[in-house]
Amino acid sequence: MDIAVVSIMLYQVIQMLRGSRALTVLTGLGLLTLLYFFSNALGLYTLTWLLQHIFSSLFILIVVIFQADIRQALGEMGARPIFRRSSIKSIGVEEVVSACVEMARLRVGALIVIERSMRLGDMIKREGVRIDAQLSRQLLMNIFYPKAPLHDGAVVISRGRITAAACILPLAEAKGQNFGTRHRAALGIARESDALVIVVSEERGEISVALKDELMRALDATRLRQVLNEIL
Repeated sequence: MDIAVVSIMLYQVIQMLRGSRALTVLTGLGLLTLLYFFSNALGLYTLTWLLQHIFSSLFILIVVIFQADIRQALGEMGARPIFRRSSIKSIGVEEVVSACVEMARLRVGALIVIERSMRLGDMIKREGVRIDAQLSRQLLMNIFYPKAPLHDGAVVISRGRITAAACILPLAEAKGQNFGTRHRAALGIARESDALVIVVSEERGEISVALKDELMRALDATRLRQVLNEIL
């Protein structure tokens, strides 16, 4: 039983890290470990001493490097599937799709966060204006109308209702990529939670969806509807 529990835990950790930036960092730590054994075997005392001091603070180093990944993993553990409810019904999907397609046609920028298992209540309390209104195409378009007071920020949809608007999201680093503020904000909240984020670009009239580290771009109505129905 002991071996089975540890094996399951290791498998879940590998699944969580696969395809993420954390796996690259772990690979680097593995190379440092090999270098330590290599230097110890060859009697490279200075290098061995240096690596020993690095590994003595390994726990603190891991916490600092993986603080975002640890926070996300603990949040996913707290959001147990047994308590998971459908975040948005099929009618709500159609409302979101029609609003996004129309805003893309009119070149109106939008940022829509659809809550899944992990609750985003802390973000709503710190930033944003609580709404708690029925989800509709008209309301979404009215919120993101350029002259509306709540258009600057993100809308949060929770359990099929518009929970808040004008929410400020964390920005992700996008080195070497031509991403605007909305796309960086979408990737920022997607990496810290399991939320699905829709971005409508006012410059290109393009619809994108951010989930984890992935950004799906240039979606039409059919593809956007398919993505929402599959993930939500």
